[in-house]
Amino acid sequence: MPTLKPEPAVLLAGVPNTSMAVYHRTRFAAGDPVIWVELPTGRTLVIVRDVELPRARTEIPVDSVYCYEDFAPSGGLSGDRAVRAARAAAECLRREGITSVRADRSLAFVFVRALEDAGIAVVLDLGLGVDDRRRKTDREIELMRKAQQAAERAIERTCRLIARASAVAGGVLMHESSALTSERLKAMIDGWLAEDGYEHKGAIVAGGPIGADCHHAGSGELRTGELVIVDIFPRDRASGYHGDCTRTVAHGEVPAECARMHMAVVEAKRAGIAACRAGATGEDVHRATVQVLTDAGFTLGPPPDADLSARSPTGFCSMPHGTGHGLGLELKELPLLDIGGPELVVRDVVTVEPGLYAPGLGGVRLEDMVVIGGAGCENLNTLHDGLDWR
Repeated sequence: MPTLKPEPAVLLAGVPNTSMAVYHRTRFAAGDPVIWVELPTGRTLVIVRDVELPRARTEIPVDSVYCYEDFAPSGGLSGDRAVRAARAAAECLRREGITSVRADRSLAFVFVRALEDAGIAVVLDLGLGVDDRRRKTDREIELMRKAQQAAERAIERTCRLIARASAVAGGVLMHESSALTSERLKAMIDGWLAEDGYEHKGAIVAGGPIGADCHHAGSGELRTGELVIVDIFPRDRASGYHGDCTRTVAHGEVPAECARMHMAVVEAKRAGIAACRAGATGEDVHRATVQVLTDAGFTLGPPPDADLSARSPTGFCSMPHGTGHGLGLELKELPLLDIGGPELVVRDVVTVEPGLYAPGLGGVRLEDMVVIGGAGCENLNTLHDGLDWR
């Protein structure tokens, strides 16, 4: 009879403050590497820095908690903390008789090298640390609902401030006797969110032709009669969960083409949300939004010979990006709502954010966050989709 290969152990390792796969499995915030292991017997253990032992023993739900020094190899542990953790992990697994591990996509090469040097094979599992994060718990959904409410509060304050500003000669918007700029608004947004308990890596406040670049953060003075994209994505300092919301605002009247773009995006978002349900794919949702935009005469991307200069009108208007993405502990997670996007599962949380962008004119984007259900989805947003925020 053929000899059966032993089952591999499962390994997640990294700094929980930056490795969300490790943090999600341990729920342990730390700035030093943490190693989580499930042995073939089902026994679980973690290895942490020595100063973290007391807290780890009370906070991490595993069978055993160790420190790096418990697994010093014959050559000793390194003074380099990352190497120290990696060699401790390898020595632990060697003592347990492990010859192979199943690891996630984020495992650092310093761990791979230490494991291989110890004769332990590393097998990549693309779903590990990813698939289990897609099906959000009730608690996670409530934390994300709270984060989305914070995003909406900041969106509403921003859009109302723009809509109610005064305009001087040349169309420049003014607030408290000074020109209203993207930079001023982004600083305000960060301050509002900080007061609410959220951190933020920088909003998008992109007005006029600059907004035709879908991910330009925005800069300079805002003007009446132009579209302004406001995209805010806060992270809860306490829980680590994200919100993500986008609205578009205009001060005064906008050109007819801007209004036509906006109406098409409103309908595309509605169609995308209607397509969100378990069993549908991310591609299905994307195609639903695309159908609305192409039926309205818009395209999916600029023509090959297009002049993409921000202030050079070229006569085309397109959506160059997908419809949305998953999110949770990271701002962008699986699943992707785009061509090739995977099947949606119950409790996926995704954004639906179609947009249209016209060089020389500007852009429109609207974004809601929804929770996937068996027969549809729950929309966590309450803000209106209009351009008028007075």
